[in-house]
Amino acid sequence: MLLELRVENYAVIDQVTVEFGPGLNLLTGETGAGKSILIDALGLLMGEKASLEVVRSGAEKALISCVFDLKSRLIDRILDENGLENASETLILKREIAAKSRVWVNNQPATVQVLKQLAPELVAIHAQNETVLAFDPPARLKLLDVFAAINLDAIAKKYTVWRELRLRIEELQRSEQDRLRLVDLWSFQKQEIDAARLQEGEDLRLETERRVLMNSEKLYSAAMNAYDLLYESSHSALSSLRAAGRQMEELARFDAQFVESLKLLESARADIEDISTTARDYADGIDASPERLAQVEDRLAAIDRLKRKYGSNVEEIMAFGQDLAQKLAEIENREEILHGLRKQLAAAADDYLAEAQSISRTRAAAARKLEKLVEAEINELAMKARFQVQVAISEDEPNWSPTGLDSVAYLIATNPGEPLNPIEKIASGGELSRVMLALKASVESGKTRSNGNGKPKRAVSQRTLVFDEIDTGIGGRAAEAVGKKLKLLGAHNQVLCVTHLPQIASFADHHLVIEKRESGGRTRTTIRQLDAKERTEEIARMLSGAKLTDASLKHAEQMLKANA
Repeated sequence: MLLELRVENYAVIDQVTVEFGPGLNLLTGETGAGKSILIDALGLLMGEKASLEVVRSGAEKALISCVFDLKSRLIDRILDENGLENASETLILKREIAAKSRVWVNNQPATVQVLKQLAPELVAIHAQNETVLAFDPPARLKLLDVFAAINLDAIAKKYTVWRELRLRIEELQRSEQDRLRLVDLWSFQKQEIDAARLQEGEDLRLETERRVLMNSEKLYSAAMNAYDLLYESSHSALSSLRAAGRQMEELARFDAQFVESLKLLESARADIEDISTTARDYADGIDASPERLAQVEDRLAAIDRLKRKYGSNVEEIMAFGQDLAQKLAEIENREEILHGLRKQLAAAADDYLAEAQSISRTRAAAARKLEKLVEAEINELAMKARFQVQVAISEDEPNWSPTGLDSVAYLIATNPGEPLNPIEKIASGGELSRVMLALKASVESGKTRSNGNGKPKRAVSQRTLVFDEIDTGIGGRAAEAVGKKLKLLGAHNQVLCVTHLPQIASFADHHLVIEKRESGGRTRTTIRQLDAKERTEEIARMLSGAKLTDASLKHAEQMLKANA
């Protein structure tokens, strides 16, 4: 359950904190006050794309945070997989929108991708004016899969195995002319790489050697000067350390506190000897030969030519050569390899089809259940309609996909005697709003049904359901029916709803009003929860406009009493 939403410097909102409760939370207010903006802010915490344009004018950043009261094994797993701790019963999400945006989960740095992973377990947002018109074929399929609780991971993997095998076979079955052309190209490329006799890290070693050769005089002079100053000259560091050592020995004879100092001095002498020997040996090993420099330059030039063709470093070039060798071996043993791949492809196809057919059966059964639920929901929303979920299966290979073999259509007849047609062809905005609510109510939280003894029987999702102005195009009896449906959903779920209709607002368990005011030359948005008297006045305002009348107040009181 969403406990709190805090928004700072977002659009017209300066700073607001909203507390939500269980059941049906209704948000009302004048047009433009920021009701939908609040829902948009919650969407950003669910991982939706952000833009700097949402930052309030004059502010450097927008900050949005929320608190959920929940405990879920799946959420714990998501947090654990992303290296995040979750030691409490609450989940805190925070997102900063700025030139460099940031995300926190339980006050730990996270990513937008983590928010996207958490979102399906937390909130289902049904945006303003959303209709099934926006359902493309994948979305229609996904809606049914959510209802049926179908996990597509297994079939997606089996599809990938089948597809990769098919692509390998197609590559080996190219036309003879293409095959010979590829063999010639690959053979030339492999011969060129093999002829270079590359060694891992060779380019890096040669670059270092070239720098040494190009600066050999400077390096020789520096090494020998260091050797002279440390070891060889009469005033070398080692000579000074020897003289100091003799004096330290004298001190240590009479005072034991200098014994340790003498040991440190002797250790320093040994280190100086090692360093000076290293410098001398380095100088002796410098090859100032112009011939060697030319050899190194030529070798690096040859490697650079290969890099331009086959990889950014020697290791990538060598890996490319190994890949060429494998491809050539496959072509040389083409028939034998094809025979083996065809056997694997047949097995992979059978494996995929078995999984896909099982999913198709599950979808078909779920479609029958869903259409009954949705039709009942629609008819409870002041519509007399027939509804059908049509699942079409095609086992032809061109139709195979990571989601299976099925396509889904949602059909409806909104008047008696009319044929069933795709929902996309419905013309009425009010009908679309109610059909969308019926679909979402059925899929998101199930339908409260009688189990034969009058007690409710249901299996629901515990996500917070958010509806942003789903009352588009309806009023009167239909609006009252929508309000009752939202109230029913709120009995077992937390529901947040933005509405302009008093009929719907009168069903609220918690009624919040969003107001926009001018202060100090700036527009500021505030949100507050209404008490009983304020709620009556707000619904009266929604009934009659800005000017309250005795009739509108009385009507509001009657509505609240009837829908309590």
